[in-house]
Amino acid sequence: MQIQLRFFASVREALNTAQESVELPSGIRTIGDVRLHLQARGGPWAEALAQGRALRMAYNQQMSDESTPITPGCEVAFFPPVTGG
Repeated sequence: MQIQLRFFASVREALNTAQESVELPSGIRTIGDVRLHLQARGGPWAEALAQGRALRMAYNQQMSDESTPITPGCEVAFFPPVTGG
């Protein structure tokens, strides 16, 4: 399944990329699965997307959690929590 990935703010800076189109292996069905798949790339991917790290996720521009199912052609975004000031 092919999906679009988007990365924002400090996540984008850590990964040195703002977006990517990726073909996922079979068995990846949720945003949490996508996160684990990307962590497996190691290096900055493992660090920026680490479990326990404060991270927001969106599915087709809607705030979502790790249990949200993904579909072919969808957009999954990762970004840090936003604070006001």
